[in-house]
Amino acid sequence: MIFTPTESAALAIPTSASSLKALAAGLHARMREGGGSIVSMDFVATVAWPIYDWMGVAKAALESVSRYLARDLGPSGVRVNLVSAGPLGTVAARGIPGFEQLASLWPRMAPLGWDVEDPAPVASAICFLLSDYARGITGEIVHVDGGFHAVGAPGGGLGVAPTSE
Repeated sequence: MIFTPTESAALAIPTSASSLKALAAGLHARMREGGGSIVSMDFVATVAWPIYDWMGVAKAALESVSRYLARDLGPSGVRVNLVSAGPLGTVAARGIPGFEQLASLWPRMAPLGWDVEDPAPVASAICFLLSDYARGITGEIVHVDGGFHAVGAPGGGLGVAPTSE
């Protein structure tokens, strides 16, 4: 990040964080009478990722914006949540330099495995959050990444013997 131009922040933060606030403000008038749900996409912002730099900072801002929106819109019955998805092979993602290298970690490290070409698990989680089944959930980050966010290093699980020292 030290070598990433500061001007990158001027694009990353409005694209990722400010846009959610603008969307919520635009939808609020329509949603406040009957409630509703707003779901945005996230990428784990609790750690520093290779190649992510200012976009990682922007995702941390997005997470904060979603909590404030959950607070402000909750009394109107509007829920705001994020889905922190594992990497998906979208056109936009493939335009990120180093995406393939980063995405290659998921199939090896995610306890449930991960298919970069299968958006269905992410879509299912979004449908759940938009539905009345999630009517008591707001201000949350739901990780749909095969469990990658929960492990610190590859290995473990059945069939791997613990080491003794």
